[in-house]
Amino acid sequence: MLVHALAQAVESASAEAPAAHASPLGLPAVLALFVVGSLLVVAWSRWVRPMNLALGYGATVAMWTLSYVAMLQPGLAAGELLFAGALACVFCAGVLAGRRSNGQASGLSVGLVSATINLMVVGAFLRDEQGGSSITAPIYVAGLFIASGALGAAGEWVGRRGAHGRPLPAPATVLGVVAAANILVMIVLGGLVTSYEAGLAVPDWPNSFGHNMLLYPVAEMRGGIFYEHAHRLFGMLVGATVLSYATVTWSTRRAAETRWTAVALVSLVVVQGVLGGLRVTGAFTASMDAGDLSPDTETGIVHGMLGQAIFALAVVSAATTTDAWRRAAGVVPGARWMRTLTLAALAALGVQLFLGTAMRHLQVPPTGEAGARIPAWALHGHITMALVAFLLVFIAGSRCRRASTERVLRVPGTGVMHAVGLQVLLGVAALVAVLLRRGESVPWWEAISTTSHQALGAILLALVAMLAVAARRVTATA
Repeated sequence: MLVHALAQAVESASAEAPAAHASPLGLPAVLALFVVGSLLVVAWSRWVRPMNLALGYGATVAMWTLSYVAMLQPGLAAGELLFAGALACVFCAGVLAGRRSNGQASGLSVGLVSATINLMVVGAFLRDEQGGSSITAPIYVAGLFIASGALGAAGEWVGRRGAHGRPLPAPATVLGVVAAANILVMIVLGGLVTSYEAGLAVPDWPNSFGHNMLLYPVAEMRGGIFYEHAHRLFGMLVGATVLSYATVTWSTRRAAETRWTAVALVSLVVVQGVLGGLRVTGAFTASMDAGDLSPDTETGIVHGMLGQAIFALAVVSAATTTDAWRRAAGVVPGARWMRTLTLAALAALGVQLFLGTAMRHLQVPPTGEAGARIPAWALHGHITMALVAFLLVFIAGSRCRRASTERVLRVPGTGVMHAVGLQVLLGVAALVAVLLRRGESVPWWEAISTTSHQALGAILLALVAMLAVAARRVTATA
């Protein structure tokens, strides 16, 4: 089975570390590749039609996400179905191009855009599979582009023969939503890295066991290495997505607030990537020598918090590209209270985020019959602050929900009211799972509960941030 052949990803966390590549890239070479790669992404994003770019990225993010899940269960029927679903993502994007893009996108072009993005991963497969053959790589690359283009074109053909639904939003909006969704997936994957205690499974950075990160052999991604290295690959995808999003917002002459929040988003993603590397190495070095490395837990806490802040910024930035946002400029009754409540709720969530991240990164995992040891200040502070945050967030969401004339307040306000209650329940489940565990093995229910709590926390922070910004916009003349 195809997934079984590709996904030796979770065989055993006790597998021996792969041997380092003979000549790892130094930091100057990595920096040069980063700069050149970024310039190429910007130039490519300006050349490709914006809607083709948006749908191509959307298909690729969905494809990578489903493939990641499939690789968790290689060889099982569910894994095969998920992998087939990943291939169908390009077809579905083609359907959208034919049915809802109003001629702004071509299924063939969408497929080719997705294939171009996928070369970041295909490169790793080629290096691992070609076995010295000089023709295998060109065959794989040609097959990737032909298959992706054919799937996209077939999807467009089907889409044009169906009933045309509501047109897609503007390309900048679609790409902004895709970027935000990509960052959320990245947060989930980072949560799994922490939940499975795999943050140091790959000891070096920006290389991976001495390999160029994008060319690290897939067959060696086992156990904790799979979780950590997949997290890094998704980080590269996030970087490319937000860079293309920023390029589109500038090339399509969006509002100044959208353009500059997109620039801020790109900048923070770069900072986040560097922090993620420094959390592993403790210093700017490409060395794998333990004497040169000093993993930094405090940097890990900042890295975890900044990831959620970046997601919140991405959601706000995407919201500023919508028609509803542009129309929202009226006066809403109770303006002063709305601004105050949303800012207070956002501040409370910020404190709660720090306490929760500190709990995750500073706890000592269980050993034998001893349970996990969590710093008392972080544990009790997180529990106490949960009540304060719940009340402020619920009241702020309720107040904004009643502003029925403004969609940018009503919709996220309703979402906040539902999400904050579920977040409390997930928090209780995560804490119970952590405190009850004995032994070094992490059960799946603990990983799911803690990661779900983290992901919903990111969504909640983003919704409240959007409320806080929207409240100031719609009441600007109050």
